[in-house]
Amino acid sequence: MSNTSSNVPTALFLFAHQDDEFGVFQAILDEQRQAHRVCCAYLTDGGFGGISPVRRNQESLSVLQEFGATTQDVFFAGQALSIPDGQLHEHLQTAADWIDSWLASFPGVTTVYIPAWEGGHPDHDVLHALAVHLAQERGMLTQLRQFPLYNGYRCIGPFFNVLTSLPMNGITEKTSIHWKSRLHFLYYCLCYPSQAKSWLGLFPLVLLNYLFHGKQLLQPVCVERICQRPHNKTLYYEKRGFSTWAKITAQLSALKLARQSSQNFPQIRKCT
Repeated sequence: MSNTSSNVPTALFLFAHQDDEFGVFQAILDEQRQAHRVCCAYLTDGGFGGISPVRRNQESLSVLQEFGATTQDVFFAGQALSIPDGQLHEHLQTAADWIDSWLASFPGVTTVYIPAWEGGHPDHDVLHALAVHLAQERGMLTQLRQFPLYNGYRCIGPFFNVLTSLPMNGITEKTSIHWKSRLHFLYYCLCYPSQAKSWLGLFPLVLLNYLFHGKQLLQPVCVERICQRPHNKTLYYEKRGFSTWAKITAQLSALKLARQSSQNFPQIRKCT
């Protein structure tokens, strides 16, 4: 891939799934208003449960086009690389190589937005860890910002938080969302019909968040955080039986050590 023909300041958005962009609608809007180029990449095919990846791609593309994004600036890497939704941790090297190449192809990156380290979905946390380690290798850590999607912090049973940052992830940067934008964003949340079942649970919580808070939340990233459980309770993806902290951290550590060995990057403390 080559994006070096443009020196326009560029904001990069890394998503695990088509519809994860709902966590940064305001950030996308802000970047567009600053006349920054907005480029988005999806690292899984979105085909969980037999849903068509093509359909999911089109749903997200349609929403992003409402913000002015162009088709050439939206990359469906997960489909191209055959990385199934929910299985990013099984394709770490493939994903890492693609992300590394993608980051290198932009000469004027201002900010890289990534899902938060929050224990909500294993694909979100794995993508976070990959981006942080790759950014560290490239000296780009200060350009990363993490955004929350959902997590089970301080929630009992099947309940979860939406668009709520974890205090352990550092100082939260808050940007108020205008009421008119909140209405637009809520409409966009209804533009993923293939994910109707998921949005039956998500939408009421997004609505409540917009009614009582209505802020875009962003936090810096920290390499050391990846060596720690997102929080000290059972993680939401563990409750759902998607994966375990032990499995995820073991696979990430193996990839990290392999990259350090093959490319002679500075050693990073092994996560335990």
